[in-house]
Amino acid sequence: MADKLVYQPEHFINRELSWLEFNARVLEEAQDASNPLLERVKFLSIFSSNLDEFFMVRVAGLREQAFGGVAPQDIAADGLDALTQLQRISQRTRELVEQQYRCWNKAVRPALAENGIHILEHCDFDKPQRKTIDEFFRQRAFPILTPMAIDPSHPSPRFHNRGLYLAALLHRTSGLGPPDLFAVVQLPGVLPRFIDVGGPNENKFVLLEDIIACKLPELFGGYESVHHATFRLTRDMDVDLLEQESDDMLRAIESRLRARQHSEAVRLEVHKEMSRDLLDMLVGEEQLQENYFIEGEKYSEVYRVDGMLDLTALAELARLPGKDALRDPPFTPRQALSLLRGDSLFAEIADRDVLLHHPFDSFDPVVDFIQSAAEDPHVLAIKQTLYRTSGDSPIVKALMLAAENGKHVTALVELKARFDEANNISWSRQMERAGVHVVYGFMDLKTHCKLAMVVRQEGPKVRRYVHLGTGNYNPATARLYTDLALFTSNKLIADDCTALFNFLTGYSQGHEWKKLVVAPQDLHQRTVDLINEQTQRAREGKAARIFAKLNALVDSETIEALYGASQAGVPVDLVIRGICCLRPDLPGISDNIRVRSIVDRFLEHSRVMVFGEGNKAQVYLSSADWMPRNFERRVEVMFPIEAPEPRRRIIEEIIPAYLQDNTRARVLMSDGTYVRASAWHDEPEHRAQRDLLPTAPTSVAAKPVVATPLNGQSSDGDLAAKIKAAAKSH
Repeated sequence: MADKLVYQPEHFINRELSWLEFNARVLEEAQDASNPLLERVKFLSIFSSNLDEFFMVRVAGLREQAFGGVAPQDIAADGLDALTQLQRISQRTRELVEQQYRCWNKAVRPALAENGIHILEHCDFDKPQRKTIDEFFRQRAFPILTPMAIDPSHPSPRFHNRGLYLAALLHRTSGLGPPDLFAVVQLPGVLPRFIDVGGPNENKFVLLEDIIACKLPELFGGYESVHHATFRLTRDMDVDLLEQESDDMLRAIESRLRARQHSEAVRLEVHKEMSRDLLDMLVGEEQLQENYFIEGEKYSEVYRVDGMLDLTALAELARLPGKDALRDPPFTPRQALSLLRGDSLFAEIADRDVLLHHPFDSFDPVVDFIQSAAEDPHVLAIKQTLYRTSGDSPIVKALMLAAENGKHVTALVELKARFDEANNISWSRQMERAGVHVVYGFMDLKTHCKLAMVVRQEGPKVRRYVHLGTGNYNPATARLYTDLALFTSNKLIADDCTALFNFLTGYSQGHEWKKLVVAPQDLHQRTVDLINEQTQRAREGKAARIFAKLNALVDSETIEALYGASQAGVPVDLVIRGICCLRPDLPGISDNIRVRSIVDRFLEHSRVMVFGEGNKAQVYLSSADWMPRNFERRVEVMFPIEAPEPRRRIIEEIIPAYLQDNTRARVLMSDGTYVRASAWHDEPEHRAQRDLLPTAPTSVAAKPVVATPLNGQSSDGDLAAKIKAAAKSH
């Protein structure tokens, strides 16, 4: 047997740079004039929101490694050190932000004006608008605003993470105080960013910061404004509880949340016209890097932008009422058969496994599953994991009702769900007061699996009903994210779920898993084994194939197993929404691997894996991506799809839709760049999310798509050849 190939750093793509390319694909949707206008506004907002989280977590971690001597949690296979990554992130981020503001200033904002949505500048105010602005300031803004001077007797305030501030250089014209003064005003988050100054049936807005800038002399009586500019800080907001000692996880997390407010700054955004004096004050106060050189390249944590700061606020405009013509057309999700027939949901699950594909299939059956259990006198117990849920969750309310109705209710709430910690603490306390037995999982592991189990007395027997999913129990995001879920009463799966809940609540171990594959126990090894099984089949001349749809592919051991499968001749098709550290189409290494990413109306969130072909294919869904954190530091579940109809639907309808997409798919090249897929010659256009939409509100069967063989070949030629040709044409 030939020696095992030793992979080099150049065989892998850097995780952080790959994520930036994902966000670049989000930005492309904003730049795409074929998208409805307010959808483009939405994508501009999402791009900024994504970038905020990236800096708060990923860049913050790299900064700790580079300047604080903190060891990385995972060793990157690409070999780039923290400083080099920071420099390249800074460079690429500046390019993308420049594109974002060009899109907003030159394309989207003018298009909004053409469609009657105006954002007025200072000089655009007429007399009625000035009156509206004056009334708004006096009645709503002035009582809230706090003018803050900065001098030896008024030290600089602690600027909040992602808070928007107006900095000003003021000159005294009368009264007490220094002749020249630095000052800041925070724009309150309780006020809208876009202030409506239009008349009836008009959409005319003024930015909140422009109003406050006009009123600086009123806020700082006796001073006139010499210069002003907006700024915004991003801080390290990652919560690391792995090394904390506490006998009460809830209190430990509450303490850490308070500590977040005093964390280090990692990015300063300022308006491009901010004066040097104001900027020096902010950089010095926050101890930011502005002129740091890495291998001769300048690295700076200061970002000057050409326009309004914090484009996440554009979400306000995207939600404007009465503008449906500027949005994607609405649709009604398919309802489950049980709701159409009016039959018992439990009776249907007892009869057969049910697959749901959200948002194309309604999330109502999931809510109904818990609500029905809460009210059903035959239900004895409900057990459920909660990672993220909506602010007014009907599922949480149903769990509380079930407890009040005397049922045994257990909720495993993951308090460490990033940026949802405070929300989950609130829900936990409400559920505890209602009598729900609330468990917080493990200190050193996040519980990320999504499962619910209902225990029901049916005559002399007790039957367990299980829901397993790839997404959260959140009705709001279920209309925005694509996810897959399974309802089943399969006894072996129910046995495994019972054992998993016992592990989560009481450390109970020793169960021999029949159907579920669980992290951190064996998901990593089982994933590698499933890949290697296909590799061995190919070496023996048998049919083999691998398909995986994931949010991220980072784990180097899994990537190396995929490289080995490619070298054995296994066709590998990957649909990776975000980070992908694997390089496809490397000669002799990954020739048989194709990677595509789909960014469209809905956030692709489902995880689907198929190993093998035909009747021998093993089909799985999972809560986990192929990342070290999912394999090693989270409780995750991968579960099989074995019933004929759910299996057929995944293999014949859902997967082909994603492999055929030549409208919103981007194909990963070996150099780490992405090329947008397009129809080949006389091929019809395919758009996976559009093709999977229900055709009518009462549709039961999934809309069929033209079948594409799972090896990625199409009827008129080799897909890989098309991709290479498309790349050359670009």
